Amino acid sequence: MSISLDLTRASAPVQGMAKTPVNLSGLTRDELRQALIDAGICPPEKARMRASQVWRWIHHYGVTDFALMSDVAKDTRAKLAEAFTLARPEIVERQVSKDGTRKWLIRTAPGIEIETVYIPDVGRAGALCVSSQVGCTLNCTFCHTGTQKLVRNLTTAEIVAQVQVARDDLDEWPSPKEDRRLSNIVFMGMGEPLYNLDHVANAIDIISDNEGIALSRRRITVSTSGVVPQLNALGERTAAMLAISLHATNDPLRDRLVPLNKKYPLDQLMAAIRAYPGLSNARRVTFEYVMLKGVNDSPAEARALIKLIEGIPSKVNLIPFNPWPGTDYQCSDWKTIETFAAILNKAGYASPIRTPRGRDILAACGQLKSESEKLRASARLKAEREEADAA
Repeated sequence: MSISLDLTRASAPVQGMAKTPVNLSGLTRDELRQALIDAGICPPEKARMRASQVWRWIHHYGVTDFALMSDVAKDTRAKLAEAFTLARPEIVERQVSKDGTRKWLIRTAPGIEIETVYIPDVGRAGALCVSSQVGCTLNCTFCHTGTQKLVRNLTTAEIVAQVQVARDDLDEWPSPKEDRRLSNIVFMGMGEPLYNLDHVANAIDIISDNEGIALSRRRITVSTSGVVPQLNALGERTAAMLAISLHATNDPLRDRLVPLNKKYPLDQLMAAIRAYPGLSNARRVTFEYVMLKGVNDSPAEARALIKLIEGIPSKVNLIPFNPWPGTDYQCSDWKTIETFAAILNKAGYASPIRTPRGRDILAACGQLKSESEKLRASARLKAEREEADAA
């Protein structure tokens, strides 16, 4: 008998407390239709039509007020407002880097804060890095984000809200067909997406719907450290592009860098990748490889990487390590990274070197949330000390 823990379930409401209204932004089409029926908004025979109207207002026009749904009857709008909400989460902090990167610290509930990053000039126009969990369980030793303990999985609404917040800020409502500034979604923020696959899959369904935000599934990438049993389900349910947080070419080293490897070693991981649904030259896997000085950056490691991924339609993103306080790792020298890339290129694998973005606002790869938490805690402590001194 197996037992699974639902990490998205909120605490039971205290007796007498008002129940929080459901945010329609996080419902799939089928869920939205059923919610309208259950709330008595419309009879079953009209639910599909009404749900389609509401859907377009939420996901194409980006409205947060039912009163703006002009093709919905006024009394129906009033009923919707009584039963549901479209409210955005609180933006605790908004930062813009000197390179144009934007970062939002978003509070979705008391004690639940996540960071979301928009990176311009990535993909077709710009990519949004979204989080799937509050915290992380993987404890990858080079990743600062991984030092924050897991709080819980994000709900579908909380994942979709990250996209909505970014589009609000980028002024991209209604959904543009051309000249999008937000053209790609990458699940590369806080957390391991495959440990929250149900909500990630539902969010992708919502984000990719043609009558809403309408982002192609080929422009949505899910990055995983290698939760092998869920890889096939990810491909079957989402048809999303796959990225693998690899970082090592042998089990002893990957056991140290990515502890999840002890559970799903490289032979299992590579077999699952080769079987990923839809894998082809047009739908290549992206292998992410952080460059750590003297650890995994030698020419021998580059050749071992070529052998490991041989025959897999793929590219390799080389990621210069982003240092953080307390880490023992250092970033590889630039010449070393270029040499590593040249070996991969010669073997026929595209190996772009990812330019660090948003370092000045702690928005670079592996820097999300944990450092901002420490900075804000430090600021609070300083303020408390100053207040005490003044007293």
